[in-house]
This record gives sequence, C-alpha cells and structure tokens, in this order.
Amino acid sequence: MELKIRKNGNVYIIDVNGEMDLYNSYKLKELVMKMLEKNVQSFIVNLEHVDYIDSSGIGALIYICSTIKKMNLKMAITNIHGSVKKVIELTKLMGYFPITNSIEEALLQLEG
Repeated sequence: MELKIRKNGNVYIIDVNGEMDLYNSYKLKELVMKMLEKNVQSFIVNLEHVDYIDSSGIGALIYICSTIKKMNLKMAITNIHGSVKKVIELTKLMGYFPITNSIEEALLQLEG
C-alpha cells in the first residue's frame, strides 16, 4: 500500500494505492494521527486505487473516522468501488462512513 498526500485549499487528500490489509493498514492510521497532531482539520481518504480491503483496513477506517468525529473535524471517504464497496456494504458501514462518489463531491461537502 502506498500513501500520497496532496492539498486542495484547506483539505488534505490522502490517495491510497494498493491493498489495505493486516500488513499495512496501520500506515494510514499513523499518517492521519500525525496530520491531526499538526492540526489538519479536513481530510479526504481517496480509495480509488484500492482493490482489496480486509477487516484490518476496515478497522483502520473506523478508528480514523471515530477519532475525527470525536475531535469535531471533517472527513470524507471517496471513490469506493468493487470488492471494497462490497465489504463496506456487508459490514453495514455505508451509513457510518461519510462516503462521497468523487473528490469534487467530497471537497464541496467539506468546504460547505
């Protein structure tokens, strides 16, 4: 799994590339925690290039999401598709995660 950060205004976009699994999902958690320490307020987690996620990846997203909600910050998860979308639907987390269809939609939601 590879993580790239880019910025759009005040919103940080984390592009996740590869599989989110037991062996690497902690990297996303660590990255977000470091960004929170630096007072980043708005995040988009872009899963466009993630084709596989396991329970550890879901766990990392839940942890990130709940931490951001507790801190009253803003977050969106975008571009979920294929098996990743199936896993999130099966775990009944579609309503829990702030999911958008595109980065543009997420930016509108976070900046609004």
